[in-house]
Amino acid sequence: MISAVLCAAGRGERAGFAQNKVLRELYGMPVLSYAVSAFAAAADEILVACRAEDAERVRRLLSPYPHARAVPGGETRAQSVLHALREAKGEIVLVHDAARPYVTHKLVEDCIASVRAFGSGVCALPATDTTVLAKDGCIAAVPARGDVFTVQTPQGFLRSELLRAYEAMFAEGREAQFTDESGVYAAYVAPPHLFIGDRANKKLTFPEDFAPAERVGLGIDTHAFGEGDRIVLGGAVIPHTHGLTAHSDGDVLVHALMDALLSAAGLRDIGYYFPDTDARFAGANSMELLAEVMRLVRREGFAPCNASISVLAERPRLSPHIERMRQNVARALGLPLSAVGIAAGTNERLGYVGEGKGITCCASVLLRRTV
Repeated sequence: MISAVLCAAGRGERAGFAQNKVLRELYGMPVLSYAVSAFAAAADEILVACRAEDAERVRRLLSPYPHARAVPGGETRAQSVLHALREAKGEIVLVHDAARPYVTHKLVEDCIASVRAFGSGVCALPATDTTVLAKDGCIAAVPARGDVFTVQTPQGFLRSELLRAYEAMFAEGREAQFTDESGVYAAYVAPPHLFIGDRANKKLTFPEDFAPAERVGLGIDTHAFGEGDRIVLGGAVIPHTHGLTAHSDGDVLVHALMDALLSAAGLRDIGYYFPDTDARFAGANSMELLAEVMRLVRREGFAPCNASISVLAERPRLSPHIERMRQNVARALGLPLSAVGIAAGTNERLGYVGEGKGITCCASVLLRRTV
């Protein structure tokens, strides 16, 4: 029998929230629910160690899982784990931080397999940076990088051994010396066995950890043909029998792109920032407006990862100009050329595009959080 212990008795003080951070929503679902779901298929029972004031809400969240229940947590993580270990019934126990919602079924299964093979299993990642030991603000030693790992959860053990180790630790008053189960097990039982974790299995600690790391934006714009002998698309001037009717230079591609960027960053549309009732923007260079949009996006703490743009136009023929458009857009977004895709197609002579009355552009962007 396998028991999973989820540590959920924290207060979220470092995140600065008024409630337990594992009860906050992440992508539309409480953080705690992700962890419970990851363990539901592998564990015979799930014990969620929580504070008394959170117990009722935790019980409601656990209602879809008949083998899950709330148990009293302690003032410290170690106290919560000890309480849960005493109530657990499984021969194997897996301990996990409920604030790690990105744990996968594979990590859970790998943890169980490690316990069965070696008696313990601690999720860990090899260090990719040089790590040092410091004393009085100076480097005291530099461990070999290959010997250094960062420890995650889940951590699995035989319940009887971990319980014995915890009870000995409390009996000796050494609780403050350990930050997780692996340290306690190493001190009182044996060196625990490591298995490779997942870089996505991060712990939510600070407010920015709860904000989506990536956002997608979509922008669509249309301009009709009018007087003129050229059009502007993606900053490229293209000779044509007509121009595009607009308050600015009519760069419909850049306009769609700007709306995609603004919407992904949670901002208003281009009509709000550059209204066609404002004489300052009459005949404006859209690439200069795009630079202002990028400033707004960066101010919100985002940067583009890529852009994908589709142009629907019966005429003029755009294929000779695609590469120049890509180069202009990539430069404006601060992206490599390979991160910008621009496709051009007709509308098979259907509708206003097919009748040659105008051009429509659709743009999608992926933004990543930078702060």
